[in-house]
Amino acid sequence: MNDILIVGGGIGGLTLSLELKRRAIPHRIFEAAPAIKPVGVGVNLLPHSMKILAALGLETALSRTAVQTAESHFYNRYGQLIYREPLGRAAGLDWPQFSMHRADLHAVLMERAGEVGLGRKCVAFEQNEQRVTLQFEDGSSARGAVAVGCDGIHSVLRAQLYPAEAAPRYSGVNMWRGVTRWPPFLGGVAMVRAGWLATGKMVIYPIRRHADGAQLVNWVFEVETPNYQQWDWNRKARIEDFFAHVADWKFDWLDVPAMLRAAELVLEYPMVDKDPLARWSFGRVSLLGDAAHPMVPRGSNGAGQAILDAHALANCLQRERDPVAALATYEAERLGLTSNVVLENRRNPPDAILREVYERTGDRPFARIEDVISAAELRRISDRYKRIAGYDRATLNPQETAP
Repeated sequence: MNDILIVGGGIGGLTLSLELKRRAIPHRIFEAAPAIKPVGVGVNLLPHSMKILAALGLETALSRTAVQTAESHFYNRYGQLIYREPLGRAAGLDWPQFSMHRADLHAVLMERAGEVGLGRKCVAFEQNEQRVTLQFEDGSSARGAVAVGCDGIHSVLRAQLYPAEAAPRYSGVNMWRGVTRWPPFLGGVAMVRAGWLATGKMVIYPIRRHADGAQLVNWVFEVETPNYQQWDWNRKARIEDFFAHVADWKFDWLDVPAMLRAAELVLEYPMVDKDPLARWSFGRVSLLGDAAHPMVPRGSNGAGQAILDAHALANCLQRERDPVAALATYEAERLGLTSNVVLENRRNPPDAILREVYERTGDRPFARIEDVISAAELRRISDRYKRIAGYDRATLNPQETAP
């Protein structure tokens, strides 16, 4: 098979490169950025994606900078515990859940992927029965057997395939993200979700360990907001933009206002996604990750689904002699699954637990959580999302349920 052309050197594109490299399938990566810079904040690698990255031999390298997240905690905005459950290996799965800085993950993938063509901004493609040709902004071109758009929500390949597609769909929720160097809380291995979107919700978890015992903590604040600016991951923001919502969140397990005031970086990000597509693959061209199925970040699952896409696509390209048939098979395997995740992130992500308690209590403190909602119902909400996203115990540890 001739070269596979990968448009985009992010998490999805680099993972696809490693999967193709493992199978000795020739390929090239083209990245629009002229240089790789450490951007973004935290990312979660759920057990389904860690299964794939471990098979690529990356677990040890990732563990050097990642925090192995062992628990998920849910609180109301008064700091009262609603639900707690183990994660990853602590939950008996064969793979861990890693929380880490996006730049640290990208660096590990870049180191293993090898050469990446930087400053190669793709502007269009052409294809015929024999090959696909990418056109670049600098006037150059590249030919191959297949082109895969791994170039994110503003994908050039997707825009050419769907020229009349609407702009990203705003969820009605604005988000601020940041990182703060802070002492460990709740054992230093917990992911916390607290509050609810109507009055303000936070997601807080450590992503790096420091030699002095401190951790780099990733935090997210979300609140229902009717107006927003155009989507941009790297727009700088200020704590003051939302601080009033959490000024009194001083809990026995964390002083949230103090942590926010000590932030090293604050970014603003209106939460957007796109409706699921009917098709990804057109002849010798297909899409992967956010280019195929951008989702609101409410299930810690965007990067994971891109990694699963990359694994599935590489398998299809290895199995099928005809690259067009390989892309069609890949689409058949992944489109429906990821569409379900996109829609579930809108309706009932893991933080639906917080919504249920907010609505049942009328946003008031409770005396006992058991009087509001049962542990079994809380567990069902959590387990439903895991099944849809593909990291439930039955899916990842099938030997435990085999007859």
